[in-house]
Amino acid sequence: MARVYNFSAGPAVLPEEVLKEAAAEMLDYQGSGQSVMEMSHRSKVFDKIIKDAEQDLRDLLNIPDNYKVLFLQGGAHLQFAMIPMNLMKNKVADYIVTGQWAKRAFKEAQKFGDAKCIASSEDKTFSYIPDCSDLPIDENADYVYICENNTIYGTKFKTLPNTKGKDLVADVSSCFLSEPMDVSKYAIIYGGAQKNIGPAGVVIVIIREDLITEDVLPGTPTMLQFKTHADNDSLYNTPPCYGIYICGKVFKWLKKQGGLEVMKERNEKKAKILYDFLDQSKLFKGTVEKNSRSLMNVPFVTGDADLDAKFIKEATEAGFVNLKGHRSVGGMRASIYNAMPIEGVEKLVAFMKKFEEENA
Repeated sequence: MARVYNFSAGPAVLPEEVLKEAAAEMLDYQGSGQSVMEMSHRSKVFDKIIKDAEQDLRDLLNIPDNYKVLFLQGGAHLQFAMIPMNLMKNKVADYIVTGQWAKRAFKEAQKFGDAKCIASSEDKTFSYIPDCSDLPIDENADYVYICENNTIYGTKFKTLPNTKGKDLVADVSSCFLSEPMDVSKYAIIYGGAQKNIGPAGVVIVIIREDLITEDVLPGTPTMLQFKTHADNDSLYNTPPCYGIYICGKVFKWLKKQGGLEVMKERNEKKAKILYDFLDQSKLFKGTVEKNSRSLMNVPFVTGDADLDAKFIKEATEAGFVNLKGHRSVGGMRASIYNAMPIEGVEKLVAFMKKFEEENA
């Protein structure tokens, strides 16, 4: 069977080249006589895999030397708790709530201290990014938190909030490595790998070293302290070895493509094709304010739930899969991550035009 165009928000499409390489190495990784799935995480072979992965990620993002890269587990959701447990020294944190995941992170942080919502776009179903140029940031805030790209609602911070000198923490799960970013502007960047980087099961944390201390909230489990993982080079316990191996292959693929500048150009081109069609369509309508649009996740609707369902069914039959919107919002969503080829978007738009003609 031919491969479909997979518009899933995560676990998401991976570069075909990477999957073929992994398939070829499944039984015997580079003459080791074993699969990466089977080898000890303490072996020399795996040590090289994880160190190469970290170095390639550092190269791609130009990560400064005073930041640690950690390959962890528990998904982005575990970070919702791990961040306040490790960072809430004053028991105060400010949250900008622009979607479901930021909202969950905010609620989790309230368990550990005085977490405040200082800006939100919930009044318009999270369809825009609020103005964050002059926020009521608490002078005792340990950090300011954002979810930089909102997978469900298709919004993206184009300008980082003015944190008035406070540390910025960002969940970048669905825009990770889609474009260059200045790591030094953040205290912590983290993201689940399963959207734009690799398989589910790995969360990557990039953290400024001065934040890695033993001074954590009382009762913080050993496993939930950043210091535990930083001191042990992400090998305190058995890490998600195979997932890290695939992430490493994706990093090499990205370097081969020309790095993040090239990916940004490609991603802008893909997004423009889809947004330009939505802006002139009589049937389909984008749901995000223009200046807040994500390059990675594009939600749209027809305005009629039955017609949405018909479109999803026919699109799936035509080989465009996982276009159904998140269960909390309905409609459709096309996630067009790095590994989605431009022809996938062009063919989707051609299919949407045809559907519009037949159902207008």
